[in-house]
Amino acid sequence: MQKKLTILHCNDIHGDFLPKRGALGMFTGGLSRLSGYVKKVRAEEDNVIFANAGDMFRGSVIDSEFMGLSTIELMNMLSPDVTTVGNHEVDYGLAHLLFLEKCAKFPIINADLYITLNNTRLFRPYINVEVGGMRVMFIGLLTEEVISSTKSERVIGSYINVAEAAKEVGIIADNYRTKDTDILVLLTHIGIEKDRELAAMLDPDWGVDLIIGGHSHTFMDAPEIVNGIPIVQAGTGSGQIGRFDLVYDDEQHRLVSKEWRLQQINESTAPSDPLIDTLLDSYKTQTDAKYRRIVTGFARELTHPTRIQETEMGNLYADLLQEDSSFDIMMMGSGAIRKKALGPIVEYQDMIENTPFDDQLWMIKVTGGEFRRMIQYVMRDDAWEGHTEFYQYSKGVRIVYRKSTHTLEELSFRGKEVEDGDEFLIAMQTYHYSNFEEFFNVPIEPIKDRMRPRVVATSVNNIIEEYFTTHQGLDAHVEGRIVILD
Repeated sequence: MQKKLTILHCNDIHGDFLPKRGALGMFTGGLSRLSGYVKKVRAEEDNVIFANAGDMFRGSVIDSEFMGLSTIELMNMLSPDVTTVGNHEVDYGLAHLLFLEKCAKFPIINADLYITLNNTRLFRPYINVEVGGMRVMFIGLLTEEVISSTKSERVIGSYINVAEAAKEVGIIADNYRTKDTDILVLLTHIGIEKDRELAAMLDPDWGVDLIIGGHSHTFMDAPEIVNGIPIVQAGTGSGQIGRFDLVYDDEQHRLVSKEWRLQQINESTAPSDPLIDTLLDSYKTQTDAKYRRIVTGFARELTHPTRIQETEMGNLYADLLQEDSSFDIMMMGSGAIRKKALGPIVEYQDMIENTPFDDQLWMIKVTGGEFRRMIQYVMRDDAWEGHTEFYQYSKGVRIVYRKSTHTLEELSFRGKEVEDGDEFLIAMQTYHYSNFEEFFNVPIEPIKDRMRPRVVATSVNNIIEEYFTTHQGLDAHVEGRIVILD
């Protein structure tokens, strides 16, 4: 007997709660229509599972103002059958995440976060979802970047190696996958490249059928097949949803058909959900009263289209943080800039949503040789998949890198080639300083011995807001600070 199953999935919503008007005037995305589409499919199909592959939080003042509680309430209305933990789920702290889990009316799974003192898992590692006489097992796996976000919480550990994560899948499959398990799905938040590595390491006897992922914000036209396992992801935001239409054969005990597509969410494909609209309006009324005020006006709209190249907004932020400072170079994390475009009118809400990671600014002293090794490591092959940290640099820095030969053809500052014996005062946000050795592959202790690192600003957004309010008509251009050659 053959049975049909539909699995809907989203990932990296990042507070993308409200619809946007597209180029043709049609509203796209928004939680209301995302919920409307899920409800529509649940009404049309007999067997439906809705899964979320992590990173519900961040990106919206509605999320940050209520420290994720608003997001949990909204997700409760979407009613996913299963959710896994993303790296931004820990942005408000592990203790707060565990509180939010108690508020969730949907299961949150993760197999590789644990308490180091006794190896106790923090979450359920898997869940069996039973629908239409089928049992579907989901196992949750998280990106190694969670360790980057929880450096101060030393009692928390994770399997940060893909091989160890694959081994953990085997342990769970061997212990909990039974004859009643029909389909096994890995619900991951490790990025498309790590998903490929993971799939290649999986033993076929473990019976993994699908990998539904997140973290790298990958938009796909079709699944990638690795080791016979389809890997899918649904980009980022609420403007689309992944859809698997599957056929399971009881007698063969396997999936005999796997059709997948990325479904756009807009006025023509999905009705709105009035319950979501009502709750969003309630939250929006509160945040609008606090955040809807004009901070500045740019000369024009400035863009940040991708994390892995020099951008207009990247130059603007790096320059304003370096201006009148005590350091030579600002290294602004590309991922700390969240919007693809900003302006020309900038409200406080826009400003906060664009740089939501408001932490301290640290200054360190590095040699020219260390700086060169840092840049060389940042430009490694993994960077072009969007899975590593990438940076925007303040004025005076020029980097020319050739990918084909892995060669740093130029590294200069203020027109002078960087020499090994040079010294530079460099600033970066706490997240990057706390993970210095991991992100740059340069030992931190010699740097600390040279000059004690110190906090030069307690709030990045305080600097940004003050600069915006005292400067009108700001503009920035891509100037060739970062040149990437093939």
